[in-house]
Amino acid sequence: MVDEATSAAEAGQEAHDDALPRMSFLEHLDELRRRLIISTITLLVAFLVCWNYAPEIFAFLERPILQFLQPGEKLAYTSITSPFMLYMKVAFLSAIFVASPVVLLQLWLFIAPGLYPKERYYALPFILFATLFFVGGGWFGYDVVFPMACKFFVEIGRDFNQVITVDDYFSFASKMILAMGLVFETPILVFFLSRLGIVTPQFLLRNFKYAVVAIFIIAAVITPTPDMVTQAALAVPMILLYSLGIAISFFFGKKREE
Repeated sequence: MVDEATSAAEAGQEAHDDALPRMSFLEHLDELRRRLIISTITLLVAFLVCWNYAPEIFAFLERPILQFLQPGEKLAYTSITSPFMLYMKVAFLSAIFVASPVVLLQLWLFIAPGLYPKERYYALPFILFATLFFVGGGWFGYDVVFPMACKFFVEIGRDFNQVITVDDYFSFASKMILAMGLVFETPILVFFLSRLGIVTPQFLLRNFKYAVVAIFIIAAVITPTPDMVTQAALAVPMILLYSLGIAISFFFGKKREE
């Protein structure tokens, strides 16, 4: 009787899922276009707001390097248009973080039609935690990893007359901050893959050694410099986040719930 009731419940769920409206390929494209337009408009609005505070934002971004320079020493620029282009890039980088909740919402709304009704209840947790991890990762990159890299490189160049340009510095800083923001999304990705039954904690543990090798390769690719210090500064948090993902998969995975 229990098996019959279970089979009936599963059949009812399948019938309910089959009754959900299906989107055609063109409808998916139209939905993607709509989400991209909303995300682009949000980024533009955030960019215009951040543009008004670009000098203050860059003054905040250059703190990690200034603490290791001689008193009164400033960053330099070699082109008359460099300050203007710098503030444009600063405003765009800031806009990415400011607009991230809306962009993540649009991402969720795009993939939601392909999920089961019970899986769509994760919308709010997804947006909330994905935003917190992204912003937290950016902050970790700015406040922990990036100052370590700045100290290492400045100490290496003490024997030379250093001229650090704003373009090179911002390129280095933005890549580091964005990389850490994306890396910190790993637990969110593992959570949803586990809820969908795609990965299990056993699978993650079994492939841990391969994941470590892959993490160091990824760190070598996304770091703006070839030195081992910066790569390790990125790889170690990635390994810890992977371990956190294993714990998340163990407690919230689909098979554990069943």
